[in-house]
Amino acid sequence: MAAAGRRAAPRTRAGLARIFHVLGGTSHTLNGGAALPRRPELGRSSSFALPDYGICGLAWVVILFFCAAHYSFAAETNQVLDSWFSAQTNFHTFTGQVIQTRTLQVLSEPLVCTGKVWIAMPDRFRWEIGQPAQTIALRQPDCLFIIYPRLKRVEKYPLKDTQQGPWRDVLALLDASFPRSRAVMEAQFRVLAITQTNADWLVALQPRSTLARRMMGEIDICVRTNDFSLAATEMKFADGSRMRNDFTHIVLNSVLPEGCFDLKTEPDYTVVEPLKQ
Repeated sequence: MAAAGRRAAPRTRAGLARIFHVLGGTSHTLNGGAALPRRPELGRSSSFALPDYGICGLAWVVILFFCAAHYSFAAETNQVLDSWFSAQTNFHTFTGQVIQTRTLQVLSEPLVCTGKVWIAMPDRFRWEIGQPAQTIALRQPDCLFIIYPRLKRVEKYPLKDTQQGPWRDVLALLDASFPRSRAVMEAQFRVLAITQTNADWLVALQPRSTLARRMMGEIDICVRTNDFSLAATEMKFADGSRMRNDFTHIVLNSVLPEGCFDLKTEPDYTVVEPLKQ
């Protein structure tokens, strides 16, 4: 099984690269703490020397201070996360416009394009990037399609039987913006920090999977402080490139168009499965 997982990894990374080509205040870190100051050298003169118990008492005061500060940060972090996950139960559909900004090491200026997005929790979405759409990402419960209208090409990525193996990590990255539960999210991601900026909370996540980190070292989720709805995402890739999605004209829990998540192509389109090639 391990050998099979290693063989699948290169194909998975290639597929993941294609997918993310499309989808593209006060910081409270969870791994906080501080080192205690070194004990100063005591002078020989007894009039300037502090008793040992005084030094120990001061050290304990410093320790308790930092423990209290760390507990305060952790408590606020837990409160924000609990509110975020609680709000997810109120979201059933999400529609809006997206401004996608891609920053590449080889380009002096970022690439910016616009698009539209439709999401139905928990396992359906449709992304259209470009106007008219140059690339479409369509997810159904058991399959993911990447559609290139200009090339008349469709890439098909089956999602069934993905509870184990590399594609489980891919799905975790795709679903990070709308986590189903705190337990599921924390099993797949490590919370690096939570930062409040203006009217938003910024949650920085790091994939726990080694394979996922080889592609993406960090994903930032930006949610509104008033209702915890999605405002933006930013993916930071291992090669130093970044892709940010800013959402505008957001409508929650609206009735989506009929057939929004159906695959509709002309007969002359070519359908391929990259993972089988």
